Amino acid sequence: MKKGDFIWGGILIIWILILVIPVSRDLFITVTGEYPYISGFIKFAVLATMGELLGIRISYGYWKQPNGIMFRAIVWGVIGIVITLGLPVFSKGVEAAQEVGKLPFKESIFAHAFLTSAIMNILQSPAVFLFHKCTDTYIDIRHYKNGGRVSLRDITNKIDWYTYIDFTVLKTIPFFWIPCHTIVFLFEPQYQVIVSAFASIALGLILAMANKSKLKSF
Repeated sequence: MKKGDFIWGGILIIWILILVIPVSRDLFITVTGEYPYISGFIKFAVLATMGELLGIRISYGYWKQPNGIMFRAIVWGVIGIVITLGLPVFSKGVEAAQEVGKLPFKESIFAHAFLTSAIMNILQSPAVFLFHKCTDTYIDIRHYKNGGRVSLRDITNKIDWYTYIDFTVLKTIPFFWIPCHTIVFLFEPQYQVIVSAFASIALGLILAMANKSKLKSF
């Protein structure tokens, strides 16, 4: 094991302790409830970045800091805000649709969780993943151009669209994210933020591994 393994593991243990110890967990839930967007930004900026670093560690066999790591963390934070908003929007939307008979199994907690997860991931996740891929690619291209101008055509020409559609959309959404968020929506709202916090690590990990060959040759 390398030094970075212990550092990464130590940070994860700190997060686990915060969420396990009653006093800090209650404070976490309170702060998240009062400042949902700020906490969502911080949570994803830290934990999804950790997942991205772990993905790079697994892919390359050693710890490697990606280009523009601070900008990447900001992008993760923005995604965290979007997901923080999406959780209640899709949950309440599915509930309303079930109430008027536009979706089935109104009395089933599991059906509500599954339908919410499926609809959220089908409608929202492709756009979120595409936003991440475009910003990720922009950061990489700008790095290789030493801060030079990056056009939209530069970004779209460098993205591995096959991997995005075949792996990110057609594999991770139905086989990982829908089941994962089904579990998230089975929890009470105040605990969904805790479960989704750890899911953000998986998000960073999966996208980092998917993006190992994200750019064509520069």
